[in-house]
Amino acid sequence: MKKYITDFTVVGKHVFNESYFTLTLKHPSKLPEIAAGQFVEVDVPGNKAVMLRRPISIHDVDPEKNTLTLLIQVAGKGTRTLSAIEEGATLNMVYPLGHGFSIAGERVLLVGGGAGIAPLLHLSKCFAAKGIRPTILLGGRSASYIPVQKEFEPYGTVGFATEDGTLGERGMVTQHSLFTTAYDHIYTCGPTPMMKAVARFAQEHHIACEVSLENMMACGIGACLCCVVDSDEGHKCVCKEGPVFNINRLTRWMAQ
Repeated sequence: MKKYITDFTVVGKHVFNESYFTLTLKHPSKLPEIAAGQFVEVDVPGNKAVMLRRPISIHDVDPEKNTLTLLIQVAGKGTRTLSAIEEGATLNMVYPLGHGFSIAGERVLLVGGGAGIAPLLHLSKCFAAKGIRPTILLGGRSASYIPVQKEFEPYGTVGFATEDGTLGERGMVTQHSLFTTAYDHIYTCGPTPMMKAVARFAQEHHIACEVSLENMMACGIGACLCCVVDSDEGHKCVCKEGPVFNINRLTRWMAQ
């Protein structure tokens, strides 16, 4: 898939709390096709201490308005600088990067945790466009770690799991009542321990499963080699070969 480097205009910003915010960015012309699970590399303006672009999952896409939305967790200097961006500003991005999720199955479960919730909204919409309403299970330490909630409701059945019980059922996503063997496909993104637990469950019950890895990705094009994962086919660059992988390629990763 062709890659682009483009200046986008910030046309919307929503701050959920001190840790999460969204930026809606308008493309100067027609957006290219963007698959659910792909990401962008954002140039961070106005901070000389941030030399590298920041990889951020694409949260939502509106082809009619030629906009895409990023759900961003404040985790360091780069994302903190981006959190100060206001409407009307310009952000330069390389996009769309990586390989996204397949859109397969009829009984589908989407599992997201924390910032890993980000790519699942676009994925939910892709399934809805095929007439499939997925089950969507979102987890976090507390309600504040699940910033996006009602946005998923038009596209599927939504459940929540929080460690402290402030939203939905208390416990991990794998302990939620919606987390069963009733699915033919599971798609997940979030903290590595959560994804490994989901992947092992899927493997044990012979359910097709894809994970979106969140390795550190400095370049986004497979040049710097800092994001490699130990796959069953050898070391693979997550930014180029992924970030989405079928778990059949990651039995070594699951065992680690």
